[in-house]
Amino acid sequence: MLNIALIGTWHVHFDQYAREIKENPNCEIYGIWDPDKSKAEEKAKEYGTFAFDNLDDALESADVDGIVISTATNMHTDIIIKAAENKKHIFTEKVLCFTVGEAKRIRESVKRNNIKFCISYPWRTRSDFLWIKEAMDNKLIGDVTYLRIRNCHDGASTGWLPPHFFDLEECGGGAMMDLGAHPMYLIRWLLGRPKSITSTFTKVTGKEVEDNAVSVLEYEDGAIAVSETGFVSSHNPFSFEASGTKGTIYAGGYTNNCVYNIGEGWVEPELKEPLPIPSTMWIDGIIDDLEIPFDIDSAYDLTELMDYAYKSYESGTKVNLY
Repeated sequence: MLNIALIGTWHVHFDQYAREIKENPNCEIYGIWDPDKSKAEEKAKEYGTFAFDNLDDALESADVDGIVISTATNMHTDIIIKAAENKKHIFTEKVLCFTVGEAKRIRESVKRNNIKFCISYPWRTRSDFLWIKEAMDNKLIGDVTYLRIRNCHDGASTGWLPPHFFDLEECGGGAMMDLGAHPMYLIRWLLGRPKSITSTFTKVTGKEVEDNAVSVLEYEDGAIAVSETGFVSSHNPFSFEASGTKGTIYAGGYTNNCVYNIGEGWVEPELKEPLPIPSTMWIDGIIDDLEIPFDIDSAYDLTELMDYAYKSYESGTKVNLY
């Protein structure tokens, strides 16, 4: 039985991760820490555990096997490195951190200490995207020339997102840094590393960070990928499209299905079972010494895309990755 400390209650997914750990038969919530101890105590009471007095107590405890990080993103770097140096396995909310420089430091520490690391990339566990990845790798639609992913909601325009999600210091950005992470890590997984990124972000609701955002990724072979996100779009479901030299794939949209066309009409493929949820893969990886697909390298890759996407927005220019 693994003892897992929950670090931070800041993120909107904290309760989801807490329930996943509590319900997993191979681990239990050992304790909870938050910079605001009253919040840690409140959640500790809810989940039947205790609140750590300080962060070091959690990260240095010999009784803690791993940690789940749900703090503000600007705290990730220091916490992850200190946890890795204390030999704690790490599960973290995305994104890993804000800059490539920070990501390099984190990656070095995680690898040197042989930490089982997992970042939460839930869309990569879905049946439709497992099929899409296989179909694209097998050239079902030929060479991909255009790929677009849109992921948005109305959390800013209708006010249901917590105010701290618009705090530039804590979040490092707005919609692209948060909700836009899903299109970004999917694009990186499906198409690889782009050669350049161009971003346009706007602030529809006038907050400190962007709430409406598009990044265009250009590839060496001429392919273009578009990552769209926002906090100001209502009733606009997740959508995916990939066009290639032999056909097209669509997924999501108002029908919420996956179809492709390679010249014989629209076909709905038979999908396999989804992968386990990321936290389960992390726990299984620790216990059985398994490779975790959402590892420190894939976390680094997302931060690289975000770092350059924001550099493009801030400079108003195309930014080259290489």
